[in-house]
Amino acid sequence: MKKDLLEKGAILQRDKETYSIAPHLTAGIVTPEVLRTIADVAEKYNAAAVKVTGAQRIALVGLKQEDLDSVWKDLDMDPGAAIGLCVRSIKICPGTTFCKRGLQDSVAVGSKLDSLYHGKELPNKLKIGVSGCPNSCADSAFKDIGLIGGGKGWMLYVGGKGGAKPRIADRIALSVSEEKIYDLIEKVIQVYSENAGTRERLGDYIDRLGLEAFKEQIDINSYL
Repeated sequence: MKKDLLEKGAILQRDKETYSIAPHLTAGIVTPEVLRTIADVAEKYNAAAVKVTGAQRIALVGLKQEDLDSVWKDLDMDPGAAIGLCVRSIKICPGTTFCKRGLQDSVAVGSKLDSLYHGKELPNKLKIGVSGCPNSCADSAFKDIGLIGGGKGWMLYVGGKGGAKPRIADRIALSVSEEKIYDLIEKVIQVYSENAGTRERLGDYIDRLGLEAFKEQIDINSYL
């Protein structure tokens, strides 16, 4: 029986025969040249659909297994971490780079987090959302780690998730500077990586440990 092909970034589709792949697009920002390449490859290999995903990627759906290597060669792009126990995606809103409502530079911060953590292996999947203002267009309160920009810095949320048992993230910081936010997120990921059980999501780990104990574990006060 066919199954997902982690090494090729390929997800088996409903027909149990074809696969979907999604090249990685940092911040969901893409050039016209890349769009043309994706369109050309989709046509060449008869993709059943080209779909924008919730992780700000563009998926090619309905590809034959024997074509996957050639598809990736023609795309000349890295796979998005759509499967596996790792940092899956960093969803990023336009922030002060483009949006009139932006209060913080979510594109710069989110892109740096993407370069640091995308694909990093962890006890379970972990998703990050970076929103430049409280409108939270990157769904930050439903991510394992969520940032929301405020007038004086970043609000930090931890433990959110969707799925069959959704969990709203806990806000553990109101105003963290950009200089400190990277170190704080590194600490959260380090503590989670070293202490969570296999396939335990960050929110489940926090619930098992207790929120106050988790805040002590990451030494939250040293970043405020």
